[in-house]
Amino acid sequence: MERVSSTPLLEVRDLTLRFGGVTALDAVGFEVGPGELLAVIGPNGAGKTSIFNCLCGVYRPQRGTATLDGEPLLGRQPAAIAARGVARTFQNLGLFGHLTLVENLLLGRHHLMRTGFFSGMFWWGRAKREEITHRAAVEEIIELLELEPYRRMPAGMLPYGVAKRAELGRALAMEPRLLLLDEPVAGMNLEETEDTARYLLEVRRELGLAMILVEHDMSLVMDLADRVVVLDFGVVIATGEPSEIQDDPRVVEAYLGGAA
Repeated sequence: MERVSSTPLLEVRDLTLRFGGVTALDAVGFEVGPGELLAVIGPNGAGKTSIFNCLCGVYRPQRGTATLDGEPLLGRQPAAIAARGVARTFQNLGLFGHLTLVENLLLGRHHLMRTGFFSGMFWWGRAKREEITHRAAVEEIIELLELEPYRRMPAGMLPYGVAKRAELGRALAMEPRLLLLDEPVAGMNLEETEDTARYLLEVRRELGLAMILVEHDMSLVMDLADRVVVLDFGVVIATGEPSEIQDDPRVVEAYLGGAA
């Protein structure tokens, strides 16, 4: 994928997060270009999900900056960050089990809705037109991710691999500029993993989104990522293209231990 611009979309500098005497992130810094897929890898507890929590407004780091297209993200409420174009999927499914797949995807467009309570309740004029527009956008995502057979099925009844795909669809429904993927193939078998990789490639091709991928499946990371950032105990120990990272002795030691 060619980058749209040489100017970074996301810039993270000196990101430091502490919980009491424990340092989860220590002066972490990286960039993500428009249309780029950056993978963040590292052993369990390295601080990967903490980065996502900082970028989404769940955690407030003690030091550092993060800007999206020049706009600061840190210190804002999660809803305000979502409105600026940051969407996220979760390792553990966050779908509403009693709602249908379509309804779960529509929830991803909540911050784009402008209809008031009463017009929405009675489905008048603008409310009717707005819902038709949002449903059309959701149908495009359903087609992109090949979710048509599951449209009216409650999310709690979806097969696991399909539910993970629906989670991706809900994030896409937010119309993000930056997509944060937290272990999108966790718990999947080989066939489901290959399908997810194909859908992620299709999303990049169709939408040109910048993505940050946190994942333990190294074959997926090496196949999809443009660049890789490696964390160990909250510190960036290596950054580079996949071919450079997989042979880096610091990365091998972090994953396998000094004796290996």
